[in-house]
Amino acid sequence: MKKIKIIIMSGYGLNCEEETKFAFEWAGTKKNVIADIVHINDLIKKPKMLSTYDILVFPGGFSYGDDTGSGKAYANKFKNHLSKELEEFLSRNTLTIGICNGFQIMTNLGILPSGLTYNKNGKYIDRWVDLETGSSPRHGGASSPWLKGIKKISLPIAHGEGHYVINEKEYKNLKKNNQIAFTYVKGEIATFQNLEYNPNGSDFCIAGVLAYNGRVLGMMPHPERAMFAHQSPLWQNNKKKQQEGAGLQIFKNAVNYFAK
Repeated sequence: MKKIKIIIMSGYGLNCEEETKFAFEWAGTKKNVIADIVHINDLIKKPKMLSTYDILVFPGGFSYGDDTGSGKAYANKFKNHLSKELEEFLSRNTLTIGICNGFQIMTNLGILPSGLTYNKNGKYIDRWVDLETGSSPRHGGASSPWLKGIKKISLPIAHGEGHYVINEKEYKNLKKNNQIAFTYVKGEIATFQNLEYNPNGSDFCIAGVLAYNGRVLGMMPHPERAMFAHQSPLWQNNKKKQQEGAGLQIFKNAVNYFAK
C-alpha cells in the first residue's frame, strides 16, 4: 500500500496545523497516511525534504501577526529560501492546499492568481457560509482532485482579509481556465441565520481558486473546522445522525487521489 506523505507547514503564527493533520489522518488511515507538521525553519535547514512529500499544506492562522498584510511575511520567507524546491514540488504530480491564511500566503507566493484584502466592513468575520464549487456547470465545470463529487458545501470562515480582489477581465480568464474553486452563494446557512451570503465582499463572490490544472487549491473557508456534523449550525437537521461533516470530503479527495 502506497504511503501518502503530507507536509503541513507551521511557525510564526500559523495555528491550524493540528486540526489539519487530524483531518488528513481521519480521511485516510494510519496505514496509508503520514501527516507531518514541519516548522518552516526546519524545512529551510533541510530543503530536499520537500521532495519526499505528495501533499503540501499551508494551514490557517495569523502568520507574523498579519503585521505587513496577511500572508506576506511568511510568503517572503518561503520565497527567499525555498523557491527552487517549491517550483520542483509543483512540477510533479502533487497536491497543494492553502486554507485562509494559507490562501493568502499562496497568492503572495504567486502560485495562485490575484490577491486578498480587508473585508468590506473592515472587521474580522467568524461565521459559516454557503458555497458552490467550481464543478458547477455554470462555472465551466472546473475539474480538481480536491473538489471531486462536491457541488455545494457549507463551511466556516474566520478572517479579516478575505476579500478576493479581481477585475472583470481577470475573472473571465479564471472562468475560461476553470480556475474558480468556490463562490459564496445564498444557501441554507445564510437563509436560516438571515445573514449576508458574501460577507467579506469578495469580487464575483469568489471564495477559492485553482491553479496547476486543479492540483493547487486556495480557499478562505476552513474545511478542517467542518469535520464533524455537529459543528454545523444546521446540525439539528441531521436526521441521518451521520458523524462526518461536509469538510472532511475535501481531505478524503486528496488522499484518494494518490490511493490508486
